[in-house]
Amino acid sequence: MIVLGVETTCDETAVSVVRDGRDILSAVTATQMVHAEFGGVVPEVAARAHLETLPALHEKALSESGIPEDAIEGVAVAAGPGLLGALLVGVSWAKGYARARGLPAIGVSHLEGHLFANRLAYPDLEPPFVALVVSGGHTLLAWVREWGDYVGLGQTRDDACGEAFDKVAKLLGLVYPGGPAVSLAADRGRPDAIRFPRGMRRQANFDFSYSGLKTAVALHVSAHPKLDLAERADIAASFQEAAVEILVEKSLLACAQLGVSRLAVGGGVAANRRLRELLVDAERKRSIEAFYPPPALCTDNAAMIAAVGDFYLSLGACSGPGLAAVAVWPLWPAGKVFPWADPSRKLD
Repeated sequence: MIVLGVETTCDETAVSVVRDGRDILSAVTATQMVHAEFGGVVPEVAARAHLETLPALHEKALSESGIPEDAIEGVAVAAGPGLLGALLVGVSWAKGYARARGLPAIGVSHLEGHLFANRLAYPDLEPPFVALVVSGGHTLLAWVREWGDYVGLGQTRDDACGEAFDKVAKLLGLVYPGGPAVSLAADRGRPDAIRFPRGMRRQANFDFSYSGLKTAVALHVSAHPKLDLAERADIAASFQEAAVEILVEKSLLACAQLGVSRLAVGGGVAANRRLRELLVDAERKRSIEAFYPPPALCTDNAAMIAAVGDFYLSLGACSGPGLAAVAVWPLWPAGKVFPWADPSRKLD
């Protein structure tokens, strides 16, 4: 199939055309830098920006794909989780477009999209494998038994890893967006300068916690009000080390306990250079094969949404006119990470 994908879960508007769930014909994304002045995403501003940007991105995606509009055979839209207002824009637009052109449409999970980003980057990647989805809103581990069949292993008990990066960036007075800014600052610092806590390291489970790490950084910054550039770099590097080290430890533990030798990482934090260095080290020492998409497929994008849509549409699943945006998405009802991952279920 040739599927048009739409992504508007947070502050990036994206449209993509993907053929057969693997071949990216076009992928365009507009990042809303307007949020920089607020130091974080403002939901109402994000929704309005999606509304203004989406039609033009659709035209650009079609133009860059090199195919006529009547070649589109299905529409996939990220229906959750995310900011409700932002999601409503994408879902409403996708439903209207599909209805107008008589196309099947399906709402898919943004989280599952981060899994399928690896399917786009590595066409030969097949389950079973352990998946780590780590972003600004989510941090979770899942066992991917088959595409569309996932068992939840653990998740963050409080804050997501990416959110912690953003918070620390604000504490250090770094520019928005926070994740890349912390990583750049960390390149100039010493990762062993400050021993920040590794959340839930002593718990024999696959859950995460980042609230304690954020608090530790905040207290350290408060106790040292006149930090120079070198000290800020040391804080950034030490924080980053604590944040990503526990991700790798828990992921390797999951692989060992399940007897799985492949680990796939998705989400915005998957682009973090230090995380990738630790994964490369794990590949060498633990005989683990690690997969992580190129940076363009780590951040929010519509190609991964189109890939998920192609998978389910090809199996006969589709969403009806009652498709709704879901801001808070249950992570693993009935033993599965993503509630719409069962292709036998016809969506309302």
